[in-house]
Amino acid sequence: MRGGMAGLLLLLAGAAQAAAPRGREPPACRGRVSGQDRLVSVAARGELVLASGRRARLDGVRWPDDPAAAEAARAWLSRLVGRPLSTREAPEADRWGRITLDAVTQDAAGDDSPVDLAGGLVAMGLVPVDAGEGDSLCRPGLLAIEETARRAGRGLWAGAPPVPAEEGARLAGLAGQFVVVEGRVRNVGERARRTYLNFAPFGTEGATVTVSKRTWRTMLERGFSVAALRGRRVRARGIVELWRGPTLDVGAAEMIEMLDEEQAPRR
Repeated sequence: MRGGMAGLLLLLAGAAQAAAPRGREPPACRGRVSGQDRLVSVAARGELVLASGRRARLDGVRWPDDPAAAEAARAWLSRLVGRPLSTREAPEADRWGRITLDAVTQDAAGDDSPVDLAGGLVAMGLVPVDAGEGDSLCRPGLLAIEETARRAGRGLWAGAPPVPAEEGARLAGLAGQFVVVEGRVRNVGERARRTYLNFAPFGTEGATVTVSKRTWRTMLERGFSVAALRGRRVRARGIVELWRGPTLDVGAAEMIEMLDEEQAPRR
């Protein structure tokens, strides 16, 4: 069991290290503590009820707003009730008193393969990746897992591919909802406090992605300059707000991805 436990902790540690480009871990992802617990039940909105009496949320994923999708995700997690978990936890609880963590099972129905809770949900297309209120996505590898699920048309992606960023009227109808959009950046407005990525030609309505000064600085460090973004296809995610048109305010640099121009067309 000691060898297996060491392997689980290395798996979780590797996920955390993968979050740091060029070996630098974002401040929001530092100080994670390894631990053990057991899954007792899965509450509403995907909260994990643990044997220690604590409530927890999985890092890097967003619980679906659609009731049917949420129930499917809850049913998948509920299969793991009773399993012991190895965890990597944020040092402090969130404002609702929940622990933010990554978790893998210590056993898996008779075999030695651990089950990664967040990774499994994303792989099945049951939840989208989201940094939430954090300014960093501590498990950026989840984006690649989501990409595979999207291409396979699993779960949420079966009939709902990313929304074209140029479809302003459609996005306006999704106000208040979390969406993933894709489109070509028409122009970039770099201002003192915020940077604006506009996806529609001048005079037409489409998505605008706003980026805080702090996040823009991180993006610049990763090569997301004005010149690099202008004319490129990108994917962005966030909650649609209406402010002179549909707007997504992005808090984590990982929530904006440059797309490979050579990628295969989506279904």
